[in-house]
Amino acid sequence: MQFSFFDFLTLVGALGFFIYGMKIMSEGIQRAAGNKLRGILKSMTSNRFVGVITGFLITSIIQSSSATTVMTVSFVNAGLLTLVQSVGIIMGANIGTTITAWLVSLFGFKVKIATICLPIIAIGLPMVFSKRLKNWGDFIIGFAFVFMGLEALKGAVPDIKDNPEILSFVSNFADMGYLSYLIFILVGTVLTIVIQSSSATMALTITMCHSGWIPFHVAAAMVLGENIGTTITAQLAALIGNVHAKRTAWLHTLFNMVGIFWMLLILPFVLNTIDQYLVQGYLNKPSAFTESTSIPIALSLFHSTFNIANTIFLIGFAGYLVNLVTKIIPSKNEEDEQYSLEFFSLGLLDTAELSILESKKEVIKFGMITRRMHGFIRELFINNSKKESSTLISRIIKYEEITDRIEVEIVNYLLKVSEEELAKETANKVRSQLNIVRDLERIGDIYFQMALVIERKKEDKVWFWPEQREGLLELCALVDNAFEVMMENLKASSITEEHFERAFQAEKAINLKRDQIRNNHWKHVEKKEFDVKTGLVFNDLFSSLEKVGDQIINVSEALSGRI
Repeated sequence: MQFSFFDFLTLVGALGFFIYGMKIMSEGIQRAAGNKLRGILKSMTSNRFVGVITGFLITSIIQSSSATTVMTVSFVNAGLLTLVQSVGIIMGANIGTTITAWLVSLFGFKVKIATICLPIIAIGLPMVFSKRLKNWGDFIIGFAFVFMGLEALKGAVPDIKDNPEILSFVSNFADMGYLSYLIFILVGTVLTIVIQSSSATMALTITMCHSGWIPFHVAAAMVLGENIGTTITAQLAALIGNVHAKRTAWLHTLFNMVGIFWMLLILPFVLNTIDQYLVQGYLNKPSAFTESTSIPIALSLFHSTFNIANTIFLIGFAGYLVNLVTKIIPSKNEEDEQYSLEFFSLGLLDTAELSILESKKEVIKFGMITRRMHGFIRELFINNSKKESSTLISRIIKYEEITDRIEVEIVNYLLKVSEEELAKETANKVRSQLNIVRDLERIGDIYFQMALVIERKKEDKVWFWPEQREGLLELCALVDNAFEVMMENLKASSITEEHFERAFQAEKAINLKRDQIRNNHWKHVEKKEFDVKTGLVFNDLFSSLEKVGDQIINVSEALSGRI
């Protein structure tokens, strides 16, 4: 067989053409309909069957099970979905990814869709230069590229009729019983890991089948291997990911591995049934075991049958899978102060909109950390134990260092996001989050300074009157209420006037209490009822708490677009 290095590069280039088309098409539809897709996931109920349908529909639309999984992980992290609900979506995504095989089988080989790809590009190209239709234009052009890449693949794969030695090479491994299945499962796994796309590997497998390179049962084993390969890719991506990413990857892995195990036990029976009753009986086509042109349809049937059957078989065991992965990947101790940015661990996502979702979750966690610092300060006001006070002060100092690091990392992440072409709404969200992290970092600074003041107060043995301590605790309670409102606003999908009004009233209550404390304080100062040092420390602390209130209302103002 004459198959030169140039021919090999041509084959790789054709595969790259196909993958690039899939990427452009997937990203285009995500950007064009991203908010609607996320809306579908947000509306998920606890019904796992609805989750399967949702995962199937979204993956069928965007032609990327990995993108569906990324969105699912995002909402699990945000608390909008549970792990049990995510199982249903992942199962549905596995079924949805079989649509690629059907597109290739039905249109890629029967209909010469490649002949109309250039006219399709002609339609999409003007849309690319339109601000409103750009993403739809990308989707249309990506769709054309997919089938142009498929046509190039068909031309790059040598014809078995002219190269019978290829078949003889494969036949050395094709008639070894279950060992053959295991060998080609490994081949499918490795191919998917190398190509980084189960859809592309599936298209390559169907193309090789259509050209007569590999027989039906070998191709079926490769399809099972592709199901393993796509989960290993997720596992590699989650190695540096957070606990939610790891659990989702393990859910996907366990689901597919269990499916492959039971399918291997009955694989010959399943393949014979598909060929006899569906390919030959219902479709009235030649046997896929003897005629290579029947294999694409037979393989698509097997792919869909496997994923649908595996979903039906395992959907009732979703709770067990969740419990198992929770034990495999346990949560970190919430009191672990070695804080790390968990939601950015997978880097920028496919679209700016999805990346903004990740940064929002990090901002929410940032808000929780500053609120925890507030709790430490309140404990310092009432704690007289030197040892416990020292521990609290050390924690506040450590948390202040954490807030500095969080601000830098979130800002850097958002600046990377802003390098992309952003819709106006997305650009506003980036600006809003940048303002919020600045305000939250300032809160950390204020609490750090308060901790130092309290530390000096205790060292200098400065004592407050019961009235002063009572005033500070009442002000702390109002600030805590403001924090609660702020967190609700941070977690809200959108800020209404009612949201902002609650934040405004909370800040107003803080100011009124500050004024009351300050007026009483100056009356005592004028009467010289306590020394100057006590007065200065007390004034510093209640004024600092009011400044925290100012930063908290700034967060709600940034969310509502007022700054």
